[in-house]
Amino acid sequence: MFVNGGDMRLQHRAFDVFADYHQFYLWDRGMTNQAPEDYTDEDVRRRIKTGPHVVVIQPERNTTVPVEVEVHDADPGFDSTAWDHVAEASLHLPTGRLQVHECIGGPVAEFAVEPGWYRVRSLADGFATITDQDAGDRYHVVLWPAPPDEVRVVKQWIPAE
Repeated sequence: MFVNGGDMRLQHRAFDVFADYHQFYLWDRGMTNQAPEDYTDEDVRRRIKTGPHVVVIQPERNTTVPVEVEVHDADPGFDSTAWDHVAEASLHLPTGRLQVHECIGGPVAEFAVEPGWYRVRSLADGFATITDQDAGDRYHVVLWPAPPDEVRVVKQWIPAE
């Protein structure tokens, strides 16, 4: 699936995130500092979960992972063949202070955005490269203003048996 939407990238940052407990957060810093704690098997399968003013991204590894975050003015589209797993959720940012936060650590990045609702697309790749010795997985998160919508898995990664 390729969607050609807006192509105006307003902000972009790349950094490493310690994904302890296989998670990191995007939240409105002015509204919450608490992530959801009640996870279902479906939440884990989707690799994304929402709560009030927070979206939880769930990487494959329980360690430091490379993350890129982009904020656009409209849906920038994507090529699903380039990713192992793609999921989307909505995030309300009423104060416009988007923060990327580690599970047990602190904030790793902060973005000033227009207050309102955003669509969050979590893209993950490189799961087949993960071994006990090495890994090439990567995580890309894209946000753009959009009305609230349900959590949706666009492409499900299924581990090899």
